[in-house]
Amino acid sequence: MTNFILDAIAWGGYVGIFLLMALENVVPPVPSEVIMGLGGMAVARGDMAVVPLILWGTAGTTAGNYFWYAIGRRFGYRGLEPFVTRWGRWLTVEWEDVEKLHRFFLKHGGKTVFVFRFLPTFRTMISLPAGMAKMPHWRFAVATFLGSAIWNSVLAGAGYYLGANFDKLGDYVGPAAIGLTVAIIAGYLYRVVTWKPRVRDA
Repeated sequence: MTNFILDAIAWGGYVGIFLLMALENVVPPVPSEVIMGLGGMAVARGDMAVVPLILWGTAGTTAGNYFWYAIGRRFGYRGLEPFVTRWGRWLTVEWEDVEKLHRFFLKHGGKTVFVFRFLPTFRTMISLPAGMAKMPHWRFAVATFLGSAIWNSVLAGAGYYLGANFDKLGDYVGPAAIGLTVAIIAGYLYRVVTWKPRVRDA
């Protein structure tokens, strides 16, 4: 995966960063930590500039998040109920969980999107309830862009700091990315196997 990201950055430059970051938010797990980290290291080598890197990367993040936002907005809050009812076992959620999330989001909307951009698991999927709640496009875009810009700056900064070890990065990032992917899949399978619907009173 590391070689794929390196090839995409070498081929597409800032546009490659944009496409990778958009893809990361649509088809996980393409790790943004690796993408922006490698971008930061490219800055350290003089192959990129930090401001365009962060702007292009954040624009890609925002574009990718619109995929889930559009799905939520298209189907709406109630439109997802048949899907959750049918596939709740595999989603490990019940409609009650969706209702709670919807109420929480209506109350805390914009700041929730902003804060969740810093959380590894939820920074993408928070876009779905944002669309379900019909959050205004401009507010969603601003919260997503600002939160993502801060997070991407941290990642790029870490990559820049490690720039001197660029040639050795693949020895560590590859196994780390694989390990993270395996952990996510294992965690999901555990939730599916152990998940039980709530027992309701008759």
